[in-house]
Amino acid sequence: MRQPWRLDERGQRVLDASLAGFLVFTAVAGTLLGGFDPAVGLLCLIQFVPLFWRRHHPVASATVVVAASLLQAVVLDEPIWGQVAFPVAVYSVARFASARWGFAVLAVGVIGAGVSSYDWLSPYPTAGTPTAYTAYFLSIAAIVAAAWALGTLGRTRAAYVASLVERGERLEREAVQQAQLAAQDERARIAREMHDVVAHGLSVIVVQADGARYASAKDPGAATTALQTISETGRDALTEMRRMLGLLRSDGGSGTAPQPGLVDLLHLVEETRASGMDLVAHLPDPMPEVPEGVGLTVYRIAQEALTNVRKHAGVAHVRLDLAHRNGELRLDVIDDGRGAAARSDGKGLGLLGMRERVTVHGGTLTAAPADGGGFAVSARIPT
Repeated sequence: MRQPWRLDERGQRVLDASLAGFLVFTAVAGTLLGGFDPAVGLLCLIQFVPLFWRRHHPVASATVVVAASLLQAVVLDEPIWGQVAFPVAVYSVARFASARWGFAVLAVGVIGAGVSSYDWLSPYPTAGTPTAYTAYFLSIAAIVAAAWALGTLGRTRAAYVASLVERGERLEREAVQQAQLAAQDERARIAREMHDVVAHGLSVIVVQADGARYASAKDPGAATTALQTISETGRDALTEMRRMLGLLRSDGGSGTAPQPGLVDLLHLVEETRASGMDLVAHLPDPMPEVPEGVGLTVYRIAQEALTNVRKHAGVAHVRLDLAHRNGELRLDVIDDGRGAAARSDGKGLGLLGMRERVTVHGGTLTAAPADGGGFAVSARIPT
């Protein structure tokens, strides 16, 4: 938003000093040249000098001007050049003070218009008619009201501009905060994806590598099979890693491989069995048609649950059940391993990621030690 033109603080001081200095100069010069009576010149100075501080101390400045004008009404019975300070003081209060002070100085100005009209017309009986008094009063009151209106308009406009600037700054701060929150959410999502890929792939590779090392002396064929599984698992993990890195490098690209879905559960089960886990899987045939996001969620939950079994359950029998009934996809991964006695790594990214994925689709997830031992992960996702 383009900022409106305005004087800086130095320019404001110069403007106030120029205005007040000019008026003070006229009062002094008029007195020295004989144009003003010394008493009139003194009253003019008292009314003009406070205008130097009209911007930063508008109420105090106006108070001195009003007091000098009251003194003038008592001492003199005619208007003087110093009266120019009164509308300037009214404008300054309405512009730089609060609205309440603005109304107060307006009321004082209207009362002063009535008093001064009576005082200045009283020496002239022929001119002191009600019509003349009314015309005189309205003229002076109009000057006061115009000064007050201009000051109020300036104050409200300045407040409006300040509110726009503050709103723009607030929106900018909120945009920065939203960007930071979005970046945090994206980092958390990437962390969960990396956790799913790396933890599962490396756990399979470690198990197969240990098995190959133990079997190499007695059964070279088993070692060959384990090495083949390590190679396939490493390639799959590398493919998914490249896909996620491709998403990070490109705004519109889709990576080098599609997101896994329900049909990939068959490959996941085979891979898990090849790693040596005793896994019994009950999968529907054919796989149900579900949204891609739901399929990815089910795959990641199954992948994470099997990885946790491999990491924490010890030697265990595992059952994986997937069913689609009554518009709901049900996934259960149950083992008979250590259960509550398993040690935690303290990270908690796996269970947190599973729960967040299910919550996004309006489902529920339970992950807790099973009755009779072991651990059970159950997800219910509406389709």
